[in-house]
Amino acid sequence: MTPFPKTEELRAVARRVVWYKEPDVTLNDPVLFLCHVMTYTLPEDVETVQKYASDDDIREALDHAIPGIFDPRSWAYWNIKFGRTPVPPLPVRVIPDGVEELAQ
Repeated sequence: MTPFPKTEELRAVARRVVWYKEPDVTLNDPVLFLCHVMTYTLPEDVETVQKYASDDDIREALDHAIPGIFDPRSWAYWNIKFGRTPVPPLPVRVIPDGVEELAQ
C-alpha cells in the first residue's frame, strides 16, 4: 500500500486521529493511519479517507492491523463490514523472550 497524499483534508483527519505524530508522518504509514481512522474517527472523516483508500486498502490494513489500536467494537464492525466472518481475534502484542529480564 502506498502512502497517502499530503492533502489538507487528509492532514486534518490525521491530526485528529493520530494526535501523537505529525500528520505527514502518519500519512506515510497507511496501515497505522487506516487503523486509527477505523477506530477513532468521525463518519465524515471516513468519507474523506474513502476518497483516497480503496476497499482493498482497508482490507490490507485489517490484515496487518497494529496491536493495541482497535477496540473490540470497532474491530468487529470493520471486519463484518468487509465480509470477514467469523471475525478474527483482535491483534495482540507479542513480547519476545527475554524482554522481561531486560526490564529488571
